[in-house]
Amino acid sequence: MRFQDRRQAGEMLAEKLEPYRGREPLILAVPRGGVIVAEPVWNRLGGELDLIITRKIGAPYQPELAIGAVTGDGFIMLNDQLVDRLKVDQGHISKTAQNEQAEIKRRLKDYRGERPRPEVDGRLVILIDDGVATGYTLLAALRSLQEKKPATLVLAVPVGPPDTFSILEQEVDALVYVEAPAHFAAVGQFYRDFGQVSDREVKAVLRRALRQE
Repeated sequence: MRFQDRRQAGEMLAEKLEPYRGREPLILAVPRGGVIVAEPVWNRLGGELDLIITRKIGAPYQPELAIGAVTGDGFIMLNDQLVDRLKVDQGHISKTAQNEQAEIKRRLKDYRGERPRPEVDGRLVILIDDGVATGYTLLAALRSLQEKKPATLVLAVPVGPPDTFSILEQEVDALVYVEAPAHFAAVGQFYRDFGQVSDREVKAVLRRALRQE
């Protein structure tokens, strides 16, 4: 199947997440696209809507090749086999991770201002994106959240490949999705409208969520 757009995908995902209604979840969306998916979920389940951003750590001279990922709180996850094979030194990893963490903090401040980060400890946390391919940056986000000891950690995405889901499912208490097609090339192929989401749209969703707190 193909979703009309991210909002429709979010509405379908919200139906799958109905058992969590009324449990005051902390819904963490991955900007930009995941925020549009997350709003219908938040509208249906209630709770709190906020953001989580993960950035990849690129290889030396090949910045598009991810050798790891970093989250805004400084959690670093490395692909140790790739790091060893490319003989990447620790200095490059540390410097790149610091730069990417600074960019995460800049973006979070731009999107959500000076609001304190939401508490994760002891809460039901639902992580949402508009889809997943390799799952590497989502894996880093999940492991970062695990360290904060949520009561229940749920990953919810409209679509992704079965092999990636089998990996991510081991990291969470529950994995919720709409479709897991065997023939998967890219997330965008499963949306009729997969246009780029603007910063303005992200901020608008967050403003609506903030008014309801």
